[in-house]
Amino acid sequence: MSKIMLRSFVFLIFCLSSSLSMAAEEGIASYYSDVFQGKKTASGEKYDKNKLTSSHKTLPFGTKVKVTDLKNNKSVIVTVNDRGPFSKKRIIDLSRAAAQKIGLIDAGISRVRLDIIK
Repeated sequence: MSKIMLRSFVFLIFCLSSSLSMAAEEGIASYYSDVFQGKKTASGEKYDKNKLTSSHKTLPFGTKVKVTDLKNNKSVIVTVNDRGPFSKKRIIDLSRAAAQKIGLIDAGISRVRLDIIK
């Protein structure tokens, strides 16, 4: 096998493994109360209930995440700018605007799937 073919093969394996490592996460989502409006998030930004943002326990700040409500299949893309939620049963907190986009306001919580957007 030539060096060029070997490099191409290694690159292909790397690309495939990178895309496979972005497995979806499923769990319960909730949303921020309006009392947090204007308060600093863990990233240093001020929380704005009208922006499409979220908090996640481990994803780096700035990560774009597609959040899909598994009951109604509605999705929204948010940016992680805070840490939390601090409930062990929840995997993400959404801004009010993001929660509205997927129909989460009335229920308060819902089962969702998170997909990282590259």
